[in-house]
Amino acid sequence: MKYYKPTTSSRRKSSVIQLPKSKTKKVKSLLKGSIKKKGRSKGKITVRHRGGGEKRLYRKIDFKQDKFDILGKVANIEYDPNRTAWIALVVYRDGEKRYILAPHKIKVGAQIRSSLDSIEPKEGNRMPLKYIPSGYPIHNIELEPGKGGKLVRSAGNAASILSLEGKFAVIKMPSGEKRKIDKNCLASIGAVSNLEWKGIRWGKAGRSRHRGIRPSVRGKAMNPCDHPHGGGEGHSPVGLKHPKTPWGKPAVGVKTRKKKKWTNKYIIKRRSKKKR
Repeated sequence: MKYYKPTTSSRRKSSVIQLPKSKTKKVKSLLKGSIKKKGRSKGKITVRHRGGGEKRLYRKIDFKQDKFDILGKVANIEYDPNRTAWIALVVYRDGEKRYILAPHKIKVGAQIRSSLDSIEPKEGNRMPLKYIPSGYPIHNIELEPGKGGKLVRSAGNAASILSLEGKFAVIKMPSGEKRKIDKNCLASIGAVSNLEWKGIRWGKAGRSRHRGIRPSVRGKAMNPCDHPHGGGEGHSPVGLKHPKTPWGKPAVGVKTRKKKKWTNKYIIKRRSKKKR
């Protein structure tokens, strides 16, 4: 982490993460153009305060890592504008190149391997949950065997195996949730890279605009006709029993998961509320 000197108002209290130095040119076959969503689906705004931002090329990430029992060498660790974690360029012995999520502490030159059998549980190796010792940090976890990693993919996150019960492994997620996952699902050893990401001080509004995040206005600063929190004199409170969205629906801490979702039977303990 690099902290700027307060030479200007925007530099004061701002920081950046030192990016990994790129030693090789980017692989063009693993890049493709991407269309900006701008918070819209079928032309309608589904996520507010999104739009603009810098142009980005999408990096094709191998979440399956299904080249089994073929050694791969980490050729480079790179920045990816589409995610919070670093990515690693892996060159396999047969010459194929793929991007994967870079595990924490992995270095250029390290050798990694994916297998359906038991292998050494070191950073970057990938194998079924049933062969991973309990207590080891894991990431990029599959929900269904062979479908690719879906869980624990953002910067600094890691899950761990608590126990094996029948055909399931009990996993403790970064949120505190405990759930059952088929023990034949694959997972990668280690935490996700870029642990310092949550500590970035953005410093000025312009840096958020570069990321495609537009300004948001507090509801309590609006008029009553524009938001349920609006109205009042000066710094008025919300004035309601519970906060609401601009359209009158309950907000902040409301459960949005369907009560009869079929995967509820796999959740042993729901995630705990984080203290603010």
